[in-house]
Amino acid sequence: MSIPSAPVAKINLRTPEVMARVQEQVEHHYYSSLVERLRAGGSVLFTGRTTIRLAKQFGFCYGVERAIDLAYAARKVFPAARLFLIGEIIHNPEVNAQIAALGIRNLLDGNGRPHVEDLGPDDVVIVPAFGAEVPLLEEIKKHGCHIVDTTCGDVMSVWKRVRQNAGEEVTSIIHGKATHEETRATASRALGAGNGRYLVVLNLEETDRVCDFIAGRMGREEFLRIFEGKFSEGFDPELHLVRIGVANQTTMLRAETEEVQRRIREAILKRDGDALNFRLFDTICGATQERQDALRDLLERPLDALLVVGGYNSSNTTHLAEIGEQKVPTWFIRNQECLESPDRIRHFDLHQKTEILSEKKWLPDHDLQIAITAGASCPNNLIEEVILRLLSLRGEEMPELT
Repeated sequence: MSIPSAPVAKINLRTPEVMARVQEQVEHHYYSSLVERLRAGGSVLFTGRTTIRLAKQFGFCYGVERAIDLAYAARKVFPAARLFLIGEIIHNPEVNAQIAALGIRNLLDGNGRPHVEDLGPDDVVIVPAFGAEVPLLEEIKKHGCHIVDTTCGDVMSVWKRVRQNAGEEVTSIIHGKATHEETRATASRALGAGNGRYLVVLNLEETDRVCDFIAGRMGREEFLRIFEGKFSEGFDPELHLVRIGVANQTTMLRAETEEVQRRIREAILKRDGDALNFRLFDTICGATQERQDALRDLLERPLDALLVVGGYNSSNTTHLAEIGEQKVPTWFIRNQECLESPDRIRHFDLHQKTEILSEKKWLPDHDLQIAITAGASCPNNLIEEVILRLLSLRGEEMPELT
């Protein structure tokens, strides 16, 4: 039997009193005076034979800070309620462990399936920064729960564009990872009122397959086989690749998204003689782009190594590691515990897509120039711990900073 939707009262979590208490708790968990002093002093630390350089932009962005603040605020405002989170608040294991320590439970099981059957009007459900799929939210609303929505504003800007596409019978091609929470949430909005269509492309190789079909170099059945699981129900490339709008997961590489757009536009231009059936919007997250640009600036310096700190399932952090490994030996680590010794480092291998142990001289004995950056979901306290661990492995003293 279906449960009728119940009205959900809006509660202001961001009162001055609540946020003052939240700020104290958040700073205790994630703040680093060392990192702030380094930033104020030019983002560089000189000591002995070691120079550590920080990217000008790294770590928590506004959207992540807001999501964490709202999760902490929900616990303050609803001290006795059952609190649930749809998946992870952000992609950082340390932050998610802190959220769990507040007594906020995961609404998803180990296989990613939501369990909403026993939710009631006294329960609180937190929507993570990535957003959530429309059908799941509608099901939660039927139970009358309080909903705390921490969805990033940049993500909601993409939703606005794909809804517009659906309303005008334009298929949304989404540049992103088909299994990522944000992309799934965006895809559910691309359906609009039921007349929308979407297709997810991961990279330029998949983009070229789309262009092959548009150009008549690929048949319908082959196309559906290649993209199985990456398009909306009832998707027919012969019907739904006529009018196309390109959107993206907000944490992708801007240069790659722009090339996806260029190649698809060119294919439509050659097919139709004009580009009237193509549209695009700039929907890359500003913070993501700032961190990528800051890393590229940092890589212009002579460096011996780069450490990228963050969760291994973080899309924006992964792209920082991809940028880094093109220029300098790059180690994608979760935290300071990965730095076992100058000869042993545990790190995420982008090609094997798993954490591995490298037993080689990753930290040279000579004068060293090493850079550090972090994804938008990495707190500053983890950066501080990495810096202190580096100095310890190098046998260096922490200089006094003003």
